[in-house]
Parts: sequence; structure tokens; C-alpha cells
Amino acid sequence: MSKDKTANAASVAATPSSHTAEAFAFASGEAAQDAVDFIEIDDLLTLRRKVVRAPAPKGTVLFLHGFPETLMVWKGIATTLAHDYDVHAFDWPGYGQSSRPAFVRFSYAPKAYAQVLKAYIERAGIDRSKLVIYATDIAALPVLLLALDEPTIARQIIVGDFAPFDRPQYMWENLQNLKAEPTASPTRAYMNKTSDEILQNVHRRGLSPVEQFDLPIEVQQDMFHSWSLDGVTSADAFAHYYANFTRDQHHLEANLDRLKTPVKVIWGEKDIYIAREMGIEFAGKIGAKLDILPEIGHFPHLQNPKHTVEEIIASSR
Repeated sequence: MSKDKTANAASVAATPSSHTAEAFAFASGEAAQDAVDFIEIDDLLTLRRKVVRAPAPKGTVLFLHGFPETLMVWKGIATTLAHDYDVHAFDWPGYGQSSRPAFVRFSYAPKAYAQVLKAYIERAGIDRSKLVIYATDIAALPVLLLALDEPTIARQIIVGDFAPFDRPQYMWENLQNLKAEPTASPTRAYMNKTSDEILQNVHRRGLSPVEQFDLPIEVQQDMFHSWSLDGVTSADAFAHYYANFTRDQHHLEANLDRLKTPVKVIWGEKDIYIAREMGIEFAGKIGAKLDILPEIGHFPHLQNPKHTVEEIIASSR
């Protein structure tokens, strides 16, 4: 495999402009109530979730992670926002400590994740009228698919660094390879074989040495410990997501006129996995505001969590 999310990159300390999320978290103060627990979606799925509640919340924020993350990536941001907002995050099926059903029982498709999201919002009793959803990478398409049918699912949706349309020319080679056979199965096998390298380097790719950053140790450990559970790895879930990806991308593009929920698009200028041209096209088609973040890669919330907080606050006004 000549290109993938696993290629080596040096581990270099971050510059002051890109401190780790861990340092950011403890500069932000004390949260009111912070709990990690599990919520049953149905007889097949149980999700691990994190909820941080504010004393007098102005609204609710729901953070949705991408590959190969877990809900732990939101910890520092949640702590900061919980002065004024209730904050929710959960592990998608196939990630973290959430359920990992056999593929014959759950497809791991974007449309399936959309229904998981809908069920979570309902089960958690979240007030949609005061909800901001921030979704990155694999989380963004499910949110938008849900919004086609449920335009009041949130007050505002923020998405970024994902592939809303079937545009292989804008995607990293191994992401293209996952979409169909005969390349999908070997790519999935290679990702499982090189999982340690993925988890160590995925967030550094495409960044110069001075822009590269380290993840907080608890985030790293949670991702490593959660890679494989009940016979399903995060790469397995990711591959099955991609097996259904083209179908669900086509559904979104064919129904963009039904997308009525306010959407903002954020993109890392240096995202090498999904080129910013994808974000430019998507924002243009739906008439959404687009922010291209300079010197930022595929994981803006990890590289510059302060900006994510500022974006949430601005969207909640």
C-alpha cells in the first residue's frame, strides 16, 4: 500500500499555537457534573457516552467523533464548554466501548449511524431547539442524512473534513480503496495489521514538524485499548462503513434540496485525507459558510481545540 493513514511521521512537540488538548483542558476550569456511562439504544446496541452538565445551561452540544477516535477526544473541549452548556459525546458502534454487533446484524453504514444518532438524541432527552451538533470525519454524513428527514434535529450542525460526495479524486488513496473490491479487503487487512502505527500517526500526517502535535495520554490509551472488542476492530467497522459509503453519498447529493437545517462547514487547510476542495464544493452547493483553517490538518478539534470551543459558542448565539 503506497498511501494510507498509517505512514510514519515523526513525533514532534507542538508549538505554542497547537498545545495538546490535555493542556487545554486543565486551563479551562472546573465542570459542574461529569459522567461517563452507558445508554441502551435498543436490544442490539449500547453506547458508551460522556455527559458534562452545566449549572445553568444555555443549550446542548453533541460531539461526534471520527476514525479512529473515541469519545475521549472531546474531554478537554467538553470541560471548557460545560461552564455554559450541557455537553454530550458517545462512541459510535464499532468504536470505543460501544457495542460491536456482527455485520449480519448491523451494517455500520452511514444511514445506520444516522438512526443511531436519532435514537441517542431521543433516549438522552435532548432539546433539539437548543442543540448544536459538531460532527467530523465519518460522523458528518450520518448527521446530514438524518437532517434530510428531520430538519429540526438540531439548531445548528457543524461538519468538516469528511466526504459528502462521491469524489474519489479528493480522497486519500486507501480511502478510495475501501469503497469496493478487489481493493477493499486487502486494505482492511492492512489497516488491522498496522493498527499501532495508525493510532500513533494518523493525526500527524500532512503537517510540518513544527505543526505536529501529541495526543493526551488518556486519549491515546483509550484508542489503543478500544481498537478491538468482541471480535470487531475499529478498522472492520470503518471498512463496512465504506462498503456502503458510495450509496449514501449519492443519496445525500440527490436530496440536497431537502437539507433545511442550518449547516456550517469547517475544513483543515492541510487535510491530506479529504482535500479541502470537497468542503468547498459541498459548502457551495448548500450555500453554507465555509471556514478553511490555515495550518490545520484533518483533526481541527485535536490540533486547535480552542477554535472548536469558539466555534460552538459562536453557533449557539
